[in-house]
Amino acid sequence: MTDDVRALSLRKSPDGVDLKKIIAQIVARQKAKDKLPTWYANDDLVFPPPLSVEQASSEQTAQYKASLVQGDLLLDLTGGMGVDTWAFAKRVNQVVYVERNPELVELAAHNLPLLGAANVLVHAGDGLELVETNTVVKPDVPADWLYLDPHRRDEQGGKVVRLNDCEPDLSRPQTVSSLFDKANRILIKTSPLLDIDATVRQLTGAVEAVHIVAMQGEVKEILFVLGKQPTAQENVQINAVNLLPNQRIELGFRWIEERTASVTFGDPLRYVYEPNAAVLKAGAFRLIADRFSLTKLAPNSHLYTSDMLRTDFPGRIFAVQEVIKPDSKLLKKAVPTLKANLTVRNFPQSVAELRKKLNLREGGDVYIFATTLLHGDKRLLITQKVAVAKS
Repeated sequence: MTDDVRALSLRKSPDGVDLKKIIAQIVARQKAKDKLPTWYANDDLVFPPPLSVEQASSEQTAQYKASLVQGDLLLDLTGGMGVDTWAFAKRVNQVVYVERNPELVELAAHNLPLLGAANVLVHAGDGLELVETNTVVKPDVPADWLYLDPHRRDEQGGKVVRLNDCEPDLSRPQTVSSLFDKANRILIKTSPLLDIDATVRQLTGAVEAVHIVAMQGEVKEILFVLGKQPTAQENVQINAVNLLPNQRIELGFRWIEERTASVTFGDPLRYVYEPNAAVLKAGAFRLIADRFSLTKLAPNSHLYTSDMLRTDFPGRIFAVQEVIKPDSKLLKKAVPTLKANLTVRNFPQSVAELRKKLNLREGGDVYIFATTLLHGDKRLLITQKVAVAKS
């Protein structure tokens, strides 16, 4: 599946061969190679259009979602390509896949058994309507779990983020209440751009836990676990997860722990710490300093420091070489090659603007953090990355 699709598209289709369909399969498989390696390796699968592959969960994020559920029955009301369904089927005795798009339904019915998911029932139609009409397995018994990935595009095809802009609108209490008539717990996948605190308040006591899921430093999705028993916002469990190729870096805490964590502020010491994207999205700005015995550089500069190395920190660690003012002459002395990786944290200029001002080229093994210290001083932290083998 390494064919050059541009070259193929210029060929004349042989009689009886739909070259466009073949090209679409090749493109879709190429997109799945790293994202869905198990699917890519199965030559018997038929892939949906490339856009559906792009929008599908990766195997890693699907498997993380599946780790949150268990029981006899799960209803996946927004089945899509079926990647999440496939992962759920490994954890739950019976999974019901529901999808509006008839092409995706047909492909799921073909692919899922070939992937070993023989415990999946495939249905075509609107998931909410299917649940309301009690036509699913065990209609008189609530499912253990109900899974939803609300549609996040408006009528013009543009992406939306907030729950009340998605379909179905889960910000409406009556919608969530009706779903709880059919399931004991609900798992919702949302945009990585969603405001977590606002959404927890919007769901008025239903949220038990929030999972911020990143892959190799980029937040991919935010998951909300909803339960029937009301949970006070202060007791909501938050898990920041960074999925790496061979490991999982996690930070878990209750909402109230971040609000009550003690933090001290101070100037850079021997090491500087940059939290990973999941931790930052989780808003664990005070807690991470408290839990790892670190000093925070400033209230709005989410960088941390210590004299003792904390190798268990969930993020990148750097050894401080020098701290200077953002001046090109001083930088030339500190970094004679004027080549470095630049990050801006709570600083008035963007990376592009600062590079231009300092005549700084990108790359190399020097890492510069442009930030604001406790008393408002603008500084450049000249550092080297610390290689840490995390277990």
